[in-house]
Amino acid sequence: MEELQNAVKDGGLAVSNLPEKGRCLLTTKNFYPGEVILRQEPYVCVPNNTVSRCDGCFASESLKKCSACQVVWYCGSTCQKSEWKLHRLECIALSRLEKEKRKAVTPSIRLMVRLYLRRKLQNEMFIPASVTDSCNFVEALVSHLKDLDEKQLVLYAQMASLVHLILQWPEINLKEIAENFSKLACNAHTICDCELRPLGTGLYPIVSIINHSCLPNAVLIFEGKSSVVRAVEHIPEGAEVSIAYIDIAGSTMTRQKTLKEQYFFTCTCPRCIKAGQYNDIQESAILEGYRCKDDGCNGFLLRDSDDKGFICQTCGLLRSKEEVKRIVSEITAISDKELKYKSPGNHDEAISQYKMIEKLQMELCHPFSISLMRTREEILKILMEVGDWREALAYCRLTIPGYQRVYPELHPLLGLQYYTCGKIEWN
Repeated sequence: MEELQNAVKDGGLAVSNLPEKGRCLLTTKNFYPGEVILRQEPYVCVPNNTVSRCDGCFASESLKKCSACQVVWYCGSTCQKSEWKLHRLECIALSRLEKEKRKAVTPSIRLMVRLYLRRKLQNEMFIPASVTDSCNFVEALVSHLKDLDEKQLVLYAQMASLVHLILQWPEINLKEIAENFSKLACNAHTICDCELRPLGTGLYPIVSIINHSCLPNAVLIFEGKSSVVRAVEHIPEGAEVSIAYIDIAGSTMTRQKTLKEQYFFTCTCPRCIKAGQYNDIQESAILEGYRCKDDGCNGFLLRDSDDKGFICQTCGLLRSKEEVKRIVSEITAISDKELKYKSPGNHDEAISQYKMIEKLQMELCHPFSISLMRTREEILKILMEVGDWREALAYCRLTIPGYQRVYPELHPLLGLQYYTCGKIEWN
């Protein structure tokens, strides 16, 4: 711990063990909005496989496949040389596999293989290691293996078998590999471009120390493969740095459920400890509940004590359960049809279906409803694909008030939506 403290303190940070939170990152100086708190290169990373990408820089153009393993791509000799120490061993291991088995090597499998190969190279001192960039740090990460259900354990066991087959190292056992998969699931981060589109996955040991908050004072973004943590508000000296592990748009119940399922903890941030209080109930009803039947009223609805329906908290008007169930059923039916018959080239049909959903949601949901905002985002995406810029601009503008409500002023997602508006207007 002392070595780790010394490694990060010069950057205005300190690693601490708090009784209620465990290991966390504290500031030793003031940080201001937009200021970089932490920058770190990945311990290991891999591009995703939705599009072929260079292993060195994640570029998707002018690529050439590694002639030996036929799995990895490079954009040129510079990236190939920068990755060679690690890929040399990876290439030998992958080349031993039958051609059909190589197709089963997913980014998650590659990330695990590279994790073990990097540990080997550092132990043998072929590549340098530091306190913040060593296998010891990775081994200290929490796995939550005991919290996994049987289905997930079986999946990790199957993945571990493939890793074992690729490496062919008798000194590592399947249980250890499976536990490391569980560690990666809770600690690895999705690497995104400047428009927050996913490019790959990376493990950043110091970033993994930062705890979650549904009201974070910092955000994690990426510049190339480098992780960058920036302040989104003034963080005073001695305060804990926090980021959001999940999308913070949603009710407290939805956020808590997602965090419990994915990260196995119950959040006690300033936003979550208000669960059950009037303001939290109001916010949840606005984001995920129903609207008043009176078009002139902007009130939110709560279930009435007799369970006959939902009562507007502003004007007292009742909305029956039967009416709500009918509209929800119509939305579900159209959504299921859209998913079942979704065709990449049939944009007109897709827009028509989403607009029908939007119309029903406008009848049922509060104007700041998350589901209504997501439907409009889908319509916006399709309109941009077909180049209908005027209507796309109108829909992008409709999403802005929702974004302003659910994200902090300096949040990247809100900034990206403003940027999208500007880009559409330029078009």
